[in-house]
Amino acid sequence: MSYLVLSIMFNHMVEHNNDKLDNIFQALADPTRREIVRLIASNDRTVSELAAAFDMSLAAISKHIKVLERAGLLNKTTKGRTHICRLNPDSLSSDTEWLRFYE
Repeated sequence: MSYLVLSIMFNHMVEHNNDKLDNIFQALADPTRREIVRLIASNDRTVSELAAAFDMSLAAISKHIKVLERAGLLNKTTKGRTHICRLNPDSLSSDTEWLRFYE
């Protein structure tokens, strides 16, 4: 491969990883979202269960969940009318690698 092709591929990988890392850190910057991650780390939760844990409306908790979904930190599945949130622990690997570099 030529230098130009490798350079473009590398730059794309770096930019993509930075975007992903930015999304994860942005999602975890909010204490409510960090608590949601903590809660679903031990057990899958429905959106209703999460809303009750925070004394929030379903609309408010749904906004937090969407941010976590966009960052890839959780997956939401639907069974009938029930929305279930599950942690996606693999998404934290890029954060861990980035932080480990600075240890």
